[in-house]
Amino acid sequence: MEDPTGYMENSISYSAIEDVQLLSWENAPKYCLQLTIPGGTVLLQAANSYLRDQWFHSLQWKKKIYKYKKVLSNPSRWEVVLKEIRTLVDMALTSPLQDDSIHQAPLEIVSKLLSENNNLTTQDHESIIVAIAPLLENNHPPPDLCEFFCKHCRERPRSMVVIEVFTPVVQRILKHNMDFGKCPRLRLFTQEYILSLNELNAGMEVVKKFIHSMHGPTGQCPHPRVLPNLVAVCLAAIYSCYEEFINSRDNSPSLKEIRNGCQQQCDRKPNLPLRLLHTSPDLVSQEATLTESRLKPVIVTSNEIHVEVERNNTANQKMTAGVGNDSEPNLIDCLMVSPTCSTISIELSAQADRILGCYVEILKMLSDYDDWRPALASLLQPIPFPKEALAHEKFTKELKYVIQRFAEDPRQEVHSCLLSVRAGKDGWFQLYSPGGVACDDDGELFASMVHILMGSCYKTKKFLLSLAENKLGPCMLLALRGNQTMVEILCLMLEYNIIDNNDTQLQIISTLESTDVGKRMYEQLCERQRELKELQRKGGPTRLTLPSKSTDADLARLLSSGSFGNLENLSLAFTNVTSACAEHLIKLPSLKQLNLWSTQFGDAGLRLLSEHLTMLQVLNLCETPVTDAGLLALSSMKSLCSLNMNSTKLSADTYEDLKAKLPNLKEVDVRYTEAW
Repeated sequence: MEDPTGYMENSISYSAIEDVQLLSWENAPKYCLQLTIPGGTVLLQAANSYLRDQWFHSLQWKKKIYKYKKVLSNPSRWEVVLKEIRTLVDMALTSPLQDDSIHQAPLEIVSKLLSENNNLTTQDHESIIVAIAPLLENNHPPPDLCEFFCKHCRERPRSMVVIEVFTPVVQRILKHNMDFGKCPRLRLFTQEYILSLNELNAGMEVVKKFIHSMHGPTGQCPHPRVLPNLVAVCLAAIYSCYEEFINSRDNSPSLKEIRNGCQQQCDRKPNLPLRLLHTSPDLVSQEATLTESRLKPVIVTSNEIHVEVERNNTANQKMTAGVGNDSEPNLIDCLMVSPTCSTISIELSAQADRILGCYVEILKMLSDYDDWRPALASLLQPIPFPKEALAHEKFTKELKYVIQRFAEDPRQEVHSCLLSVRAGKDGWFQLYSPGGVACDDDGELFASMVHILMGSCYKTKKFLLSLAENKLGPCMLLALRGNQTMVEILCLMLEYNIIDNNDTQLQIISTLESTDVGKRMYEQLCERQRELKELQRKGGPTRLTLPSKSTDADLARLLSSGSFGNLENLSLAFTNVTSACAEHLIKLPSLKQLNLWSTQFGDAGLRLLSEHLTMLQVLNLCETPVTDAGLLALSSMKSLCSLNMNSTKLSADTYEDLKAKLPNLKEVDVRYTEAW
């Protein structure tokens, strides 16, 4: 019965529907469905045939789903159950309805069936997986089904089901998943699948082929989500190798407490501050020898990891007294070797060791793809690993390959990720430099990182100052051994007057003169200094314009021909000069106006100018290839009054930033840019 508004007075449950039919006889009401229920029939009339057909197929679907839920909730014989599952899958695949639930509902029914029946044989497992495989081609498995798949990967890693059924499922997850945080079991299933591949006879070769299949045969991976998802799986797997120890550290202090030298307020044993350290015998000082007799190591053990801690109230008090704020300590500082601290010895179980080896190897594979390397470097820049991993010699030794790949990449977006994410935090550069917990060589990787960073770092002086303050000793040692990069670094420190202390300057000069390459480069430095004095000697023209088509070599030849200490206005407009000429321009002490209109002067040169020509007042960059990366550096040139950025790649945000940071800027040309 229906009420006056046309709605039914009482609802009809799907379980009560015995049959659904389209009314097709002659003179039948238009667009009607007939539902057969206990005690009679009900007619449903739709507004048109399309809506009627939708109702018909939806009701049929609901009726059948209810039937399968009922049948599969009380299984008796598994051969019958398997037959019903196949019929259910066929029904979902042939349904004309277009909705995610059409395929998800059967998967959830099977998932519930498996979670409630733990006594299935392996053969039953594989038969069910094969039966539902067609539904998994375009749908993620539900959480409980993921758990079932994980169990199968762990128990039968060599099963053909893993290769034939799970491979397309995992490929789909890696290509389309947007957030493993919302579906962690998908990540866990992917993780277990990759481990099962590693258990095959070919081992990592199979994993390598799988990674290559995810990247594709071309130089550019067409699926942007693959790399972030693979990295997320790797990070989670590596964390799991140390998870048992991390979770069982009831008596270990937090990072903040390590710095402050205090204890947690719970049930921690008194006066046992944990030090996470890397063994470095060369750095053990005399103080360590004197205090050794007072230190009594104690071993805190989990079933996977052994950590040595020490009793040392005196050192604890010193650490507490040395803290002036409550900020979170630098992670690398917590791992650095201290003369009064003992070392950490991490021993993973055989299973954890296999997992660690597999997923670090995958990170190595990812770093070998040129198109993936920038994003990988960005993802790893914050050092997203637990401190136990960073203190584990095997892990840092294996990961060194990835860092080396970053250091060899000429792209700034890659090798700049060796530095920290923000000021006050250490990065991979500090971790793998001499004295860092991961440094296991004589500084070869450190020299490579310095070489590539010096080639693109626009804050050259700032970078040199940082090296002089923190790594001068290693730089001098490597220069003494004939490392050309370090010889260049020491020469630059002298050329830019980075070192104020006279004794240190003399020591650097002695170091340079102790090798043939150092002696040669120091002589070249002295010659450049003599030329610079001549160049900067008062006299010469105040204005100078180079002919069109002049090159960097022409400018260098001209500036070496006499004194240009009075030169205030230089025009290089419509010449062929590039960023390389910046090395000569920064030697002009009186330069106030510089015209680079329609040249190939780029970001690298602009960064160098911004650091040295801080008194420049007028700068014309019209029709040059400079971008935001270089233009942002102009914010340090506080004397700029006129700036022409017409027809450059200036963005609106960078323009606003420059206006805010250049108080004397009065004339600006941003025509034909995004900021116009």
